[in-house]
Amino acid sequence: MSNSLEANKRNAIAFYKMAYMGEPAKAVQMYVGEQYIQHNPDVENGKQGFVTYFEKMSREYPKKDIEFVRAVAQDDLVAVHTHQTWPGNEEYVTMDFLRFDENGKIVEHWDAIQKIEGESKSGNTMY
Repeated sequence: MSNSLEANKRNAIAFYKMAYMGEPAKAVQMYVGEQYIQHNPDVENGKQGFVTYFEKMSREYPKKDIEFVRAVAQDDLVAVHTHQTWPGNEEYVTMDFLRFDENGKIVEHWDAIQKIEGESKSGNTMY
C-alpha cells in the first residue's frame, strides 16, 4: 500500500478521534481541506457544521468512548469502522467514509451508525 494511503488512514483516525474526544475545531484545522461536504443528515454542511455538532456531542456525552476496529484505504477514500460506547453502556457500530483531496486533506464525509442491541443470532459481533 502506498505511503499516501497509509497516511490517509492515520489521518482519518486521528481526525475522527480528535473530534470525538472533544477537539473538533483543532481536528478541522489540522485535517480538513478548503471545503468540507457533509452527508450525515444530522450535521450541517461545511467545517463549522462539523465543529458545532461535535462540540454539542462532547458537552452532552462527555464520557463516551471509541475504538477503531479497522481502516481501509483505496484511491482517495478511507473507510473507518468503529465501536462506540456511550453513557449508560449504549453501544454503536459506525462506518465512516472520508474522501481526501490531492493534498491529503479530508473534504467529504459519509457515515452509517447502528445501535448494538441484544444478542447476535450468528454469534458474531457487528465489528
